[in-house]
Amino acid sequence: MAPKPPQGHFNILYFASAGSYTSKNVEALPAPLPLRKLFSTLEERYQGIRASVLEHSMVTVNLAYADVPDEEGPEDKDEIVIQEGDEVAIIPPVSSG
Repeated sequence: MAPKPPQGHFNILYFASAGSYTSKNVEALPAPLPLRKLFSTLEERYQGIRASVLEHSMVTVNLAYADVPDEEGPEDKDEIVIQEGDEVAIIPPVSSG
């Protein structure tokens, strides 16, 4: 179970290769953050993570799968904004053998 994020932040959980890439299982980031800016925010922190991990991963916000909109696309009035206390997970594909 992830610790509660500090005031003004949300938690992001990193699974599988995302955790390997960041060397973290959980991290608190400042809120609010439009979902469309999540990948660029993570790319600033972990150069190369977008192409290596994020573009192939599923994202959940508070346990609900969410499509990350293109940052350059038109704004949508129903766009998800990650709020203080939310939980976001990066779930890369997992192979089994």
